[in-house]
Amino acid sequence: MTVWTAVLVAGVGCYLLKLAGLSVPASVLDRPVVARVADLIPVALLAALVAVQVVGDGRSLVADARLVGLGAAVVLLVLRAPFLLVVFGSALVAALARLLT
Repeated sequence: MTVWTAVLVAGVGCYLLKLAGLSVPASVLDRPVVARVADLIPVALLAALVAVQVVGDGRSLVADARLVGLGAAVVLLVLRAPFLLVVFGSALVAALARLLT
């Protein structure tokens, strides 16, 4: 299978998945459980992506400056800091942690 074949198959699959989501009857989408799950899925996916990027390194887990930066971001978010301060503050903490190790 060539790369272009894989890209085309993935594109068609994504389109069909989107079409399947649009064809769900409104009566199913109006259920409270479905609405709650639909609200929480993006949060869970984003958390999984962050976890993989922070502690993943190929097939192993690592604890390095990225984890310290994430911790700083969590602290700044709990303190309700503005988003730009969270981004730059966590980047600064991660850079300092990398410098010290």
